Amino acid sequence: MRIDIVTLFPELCDSFLSASILGRARAKNLFEAHCHQIRDYTTNKQKQTDDYPYGGGCGMVLYAQPIADCLREVQRQCAEQGRAKPHVVFLTAAGHPYNEEAAKRLAQYEAVTLVCGHYEGIDERVIEAFGDEEISIGDYVLTGGELASLVVADSVLRLQPGVLAEEKGYQEESYWDGLLEYPQYTRPEVWEGRAVPSVLLTGDHQKIDAWRGQQSRTRTRLRRPDLYEHWCDTHPLTELPKWKRGENMRLVKTEEQWDVAARLFAEGRHDVCKDVCTPLYLDTLTPEHCREELQSERQNGWAFYLHSTKNEADGMVGVCHKTGQISHLFVTSEARGRGIGSKMLDFARKKLAEYEHPTLTVLDTNTRALALYRRMGWRPAGVEAVYDPADDPTAAVYCQELKLRYEAQ
Repeated sequence: MRIDIVTLFPELCDSFLSASILGRARAKNLFEAHCHQIRDYTTNKQKQTDDYPYGGGCGMVLYAQPIADCLREVQRQCAEQGRAKPHVVFLTAAGHPYNEEAAKRLAQYEAVTLVCGHYEGIDERVIEAFGDEEISIGDYVLTGGELASLVVADSVLRLQPGVLAEEKGYQEESYWDGLLEYPQYTRPEVWEGRAVPSVLLTGDHQKIDAWRGQQSRTRTRLRRPDLYEHWCDTHPLTELPKWKRGENMRLVKTEEQWDVAARLFAEGRHDVCKDVCTPLYLDTLTPEHCREELQSERQNGWAFYLHSTKNEADGMVGVCHKTGQISHLFVTSEARGRGIGSKMLDFARKKLAEYEHPTLTVLDTNTRALALYRRMGWRPAGVEAVYDPADDPTAAVYCQELKLRYEAQ
């Protein structure tokens, strides 16, 4: 790959591309890099590269002519080498947001030219004439485009074959698969009272990979819900956890089963609502009150099922054949992380086989459940209810109850 940077500060850019990992790769000719001084292409005696903006305003704007001539020279050099015409990127604050997907896309080009803006920007006409795209590395303003161009160059060149020692070196990092990277640890095993997670010391790579995957998903869900939501939509659960020996689902019928369901309902509702409801409301979530609610819903067409593992109830779910709704999907805290929730949701949906698109509701604060539902093919279908402390005495914080509809085939 050939990468060219068009800039007023070529020494700055060249020194970066000659250092560390990129420097070693450049020395081995794993990529070709050139940094061009815009000032060398000016036609005025003063070597001036900018002027006042038409229409007034503060600051200066870079001329179109020297940038255009520089780009023409880069095109000529690429053609002389037998390369394709370079893909020209202008680094501007008004460009499209840059991310790992864009880096992977740019890494496929044989030649990429990065143009660094400066002062108040670049004459728009040269961008229109030569630019294939504009990129912004973030919602902030820099004094020039050099740092932005180096960010793009680094993220693209590290993907070139041989630049990193192992392909795995970038395929497990943040953003590669749409998630943030899991936490990393090194020696000593205990540092200032903080120990390395025990699973990393087991040597069991299957368990370590599972732990890292869970950590990556959790970190992304908490820190970058926007990324996690997209990841859930693009990474469906294609294979559900297998039912294990001793697991079963039973319809709630007996008095004893109603008591167990009420207990699970009270525990699950309390867990879901603890951060969004008032203590006064949470105090009402007793097994007795929840049993009354469940039996009232039973009169309106609801059926409830208990999930048990080795005769120990650890989850519940409800379905309504009158409306095609699923509700009250709860798993005990001790049983979480074993795939029980996904198995119960699949079970409940299949119980409503007469409905092509059953529905369910979930609080927007319950991000763990939302992620599971999205990965299993449930998509937003509106807002069922709004809980606002200004209007609702049971609400401690503002939240919404979202309606989801099953859309997967």
